[in-house]
Amino acid sequence: MANQYDAIVIGAGHNGLCCAAYLAKAGQKVLVLERRHIVGGVTTTEEIYPGFKYSSCSYVSSLLRPWIIRDLDLPKHGYEILPLESTFTPFPDGRYLLRDADAEKTRRAVSAFSQRDAETYPQFGQAMSELGRMVKPIIDAPTPLPTSINPKDLLQTLRLGRHITGQGADWMTGLLKLGTASAVDLLSEWFESDYLIGPMSVSGIIGTHLGVRSPGTAYVLLHHYMGEIDGSYRAWGLPKGGTGAIALAIARSAESFGATVKTAAPVSRVLVKNGRATGVVLENGDQFDARIVVSGADPQRTFLGFVGKEHLESDFVDQIERFKMRGSSGKVNLALDRLPDFACLPGDGPHLRGDITIAPGVAYLERAYDDSKYGRYSRQPFMDVVIPSLSDPTVAPPGKHVMSIFVQYAPYHIAEGPENWPQQKEAFGDTVIDTLSEYIPNLKDIILHRYVLTPWDLEQEYGLTEGNIFHGELSLEQLGFLRPAAGWARYRTPLKDLWLCGSGAHPGGGIMGSPGALCAKAILEERSL
Repeated sequence: MANQYDAIVIGAGHNGLCCAAYLAKAGQKVLVLERRHIVGGVTTTEEIYPGFKYSSCSYVSSLLRPWIIRDLDLPKHGYEILPLESTFTPFPDGRYLLRDADAEKTRRAVSAFSQRDAETYPQFGQAMSELGRMVKPIIDAPTPLPTSINPKDLLQTLRLGRHITGQGADWMTGLLKLGTASAVDLLSEWFESDYLIGPMSVSGIIGTHLGVRSPGTAYVLLHHYMGEIDGSYRAWGLPKGGTGAIALAIARSAESFGATVKTAAPVSRVLVKNGRATGVVLENGDQFDARIVVSGADPQRTFLGFVGKEHLESDFVDQIERFKMRGSSGKVNLALDRLPDFACLPGDGPHLRGDITIAPGVAYLERAYDDSKYGRYSRQPFMDVVIPSLSDPTVAPPGKHVMSIFVQYAPYHIAEGPENWPQQKEAFGDTVIDTLSEYIPNLKDIILHRYVLTPWDLEQEYGLTEGNIFHGELSLEQLGFLRPAAGWARYRTPLKDLWLCGSGAHPGGGIMGSPGALCAKAILEERSL
């Protein structure tokens, strides 16, 4: 009976590990099976080149829920966040915008482009923080089910309705706009300068195959405003030791409660008997049995891959096949011989220690999106850049640095077909470096190594269907009670004793932990009935 467990969790991404930790804490015998040689999924730190430790995929943190950090005692297991306190945007005309934690400095920086925007900027931040607080009950609890007549569900929906309507008509209007407006439309109601609207709008498109003028991107913008670090709202940070340190902390917590985490153990299929999940089979043929199986993989990989259409109703299969993945992001990680030198602001300084955004205007971003719409990676992409070695010297040798470059757009479905991405990979990397070099003239001279990830790589190496970093787009029709399918938004699935705990479940993507933790709570609640 050594291979018999109460629960098997497929995937040691941060959500799978959160789910395992909560189940193990409740006394369950839990096994986590991870296909790669390390835990974390896309929340990993990898030493691709000796001495240089990359946060290969996910690279910043803010959304991990405070109650999960407390419940799992993550600081005890090595969890530490180093705040990112500035956003630096260089412009092609030689100007730049530096927004940081000093409100007066930020006001002066914004006023160089618009006095009106400088006065409005703190008001916008306060309004988004308030909206984020209002939405918190939605992301920290199972999604309401508006069609359910179960008394418990009706009570939850009623409480949520009272919570929202109790904020007043202005907040109701704000929420409706968030669900339907574009990021640019929302920001244009507050600001007039393209120098500000452009770089602020990119929070609405990260991880989506949408443009900054596309309806619904206002919500994605809010999604990235809902984070907090040590009680500070809208704060982002770098995990000490890279994002892999977050996954390691959760894994250590799970193991401290008795869970077993097994790497280099790729699952081939979920065992199904008499309409229920009974365990899994690995690619090497090893079999593990369990009372329940929990998948941390995305919905399409879970249901169309591990389970198989033959075990599911056709209408459910249709919904999963229609679930939009559409990966649109790539990543370039660099090992640098020394610090980059921006043409508009030469030398070291606070502008290098925060978030660096290459998004010089709305038209620039829309042109980048136009390329993607027609099956090309952007010739001049939006890029979000950080240099974690400045805050955390442990990730690079002395005097050297690592640079993390998130890139959009890089569509999975290129015109030549996704299978042709390997032939375009280096050209894509060249485009990223060439574009960034327009702002950093010395960049090409200081690159020691580079590690390029396309959506194809994210699918093949990290198991993300179509390379989607959120396990499915965060569009309005794929949120809440519709994520991942109508009628199956509370982690249960049509296959008895199979559960879904990844970012393809409510409330969605980012290093949040909510899908995993809420799934575990739903499992434990059902088993206690």
